[in-house]
Amino acid sequence: MRELRREHMLNALLAAALFAVPLWAYLVDEPFLITLATRVAILAMAGVGLNLALGLGGMVSFGHAVYFGLGGYCAGVLAHHAFNATPVLMGLDGTNQMLVIWLVAMALSGLLAAMIGALSLRTSGIFFIMITLAFAQMFFYFALSWPAYGGEDGLPIYVRNVFPGLNTMRPWNMFVIAFVMLMLVLALFAMIRASRFGAALMAIRQNADRVAAVGISPFGVKLAGFVISGMITGLAGAMMADLTRFVSPSMMAWQMSGELIVIIILGGTGRLFGPVVGAAILVGFEVIFGGLTEHWKFWLGLVLLSVVLFARGGFIGLLAGKERHG
Repeated sequence: MRELRREHMLNALLAAALFAVPLWAYLVDEPFLITLATRVAILAMAGVGLNLALGLGGMVSFGHAVYFGLGGYCAGVLAHHAFNATPVLMGLDGTNQMLVIWLVAMALSGLLAAMIGALSLRTSGIFFIMITLAFAQMFFYFALSWPAYGGEDGLPIYVRNVFPGLNTMRPWNMFVIAFVMLMLVLALFAMIRASRFGAALMAIRQNADRVAAVGISPFGVKLAGFVISGMITGLAGAMMADLTRFVSPSMMAWQMSGELIVIIILGGTGRLFGPVVGAAILVGFEVIFGGLTEHWKFWLGLVLLSVVLFARGGFIGLLAGKERHG
C-alpha cells in the first residue's frame, strides 16, 4: 500500500513537471523547449497505446508504428486536400480541423488494428511479433511507393491544422493541446486497468486457459484491447504529424515500433506514467547526447540494458517500489 501511494505521488509530480517545464520555457521565451515537451507528450501518448497491449495484455507488438504512421498520413492527406481544395475520395473533401482528423485517424487505425489483430492474435510468442512486424513493413513499403503523397520524400503540412479557439502555430498552444490529450488518454488507461475488462486482459496475460475455463473468450478480450491500443497510437500519430508539419514513411518503419517498445521498457511496463518517463528519457538522450555524438543510441542502449537487468519495473518501479499498479 505504501508503494501504491508513493507511485500516485510520483505520477502527480511527473504530470506537474511535464507542465511546469514548458510553462517556464514560455515565460522566458524558449519555444524550442516547448516543442520538445510537446514531442514528449505525443510520444508518451503513443506509448500509452502500446502499453495497453503490451503492459496489460502481454501482446508484444513490433508493428505498432503502422498505426502511428496511419494517423500521421490521415492528418497529412486530409490537410493536403483541404489546402488544394481537391476531393480525397469519392467526392469527399479534405479538412484542416484537428478534431475531425483525430476521429478519422482513430477510426481507420482501429479498423486496421481489428484486421491485423484478427489474424495475428491467432498466434503467440515470436510468431505474433513477426506477423505484426510483417504487416507494418507492408504498409511502410506501400507508403514508400505512394507517389501521390510524396513517396519516400514524405508529405509536408504547410500550415498546422486548426483547433477551435486556439492558434496551433504557437508552440504553447500546441503543447496545451498535447498535454490535455495525454492526460485524457492516461485517465482512459487507468479506467481500463481498474475495470473488469482490464482485469480480464491482465488475467489472460497470466494464464489464458484459466480465463477461458470461466467462460471468457481470451481472443475477444485481447482483440478489443488491441483495437483500443491501435486507436490511441493512431491519434498520437496524427498529432505528431501536426507538430512536425510533415509526414513520411519513416513513421511506419520498424525503428519507430522499436522506439515505442523502448519507451515502455524504460518507464515501466504496465505503469501508468511509464510512457511519460520513457518518452522524456528518449527525447532527452536524442537532444543532449545527439548534439555530442552521432552514436547517442549506444548510450541509450546501455541505459536500456541496465533497466532490463536491474530495474524490471522501469524507472517508475525503481522510484516507487515493487508494487505493480499505480
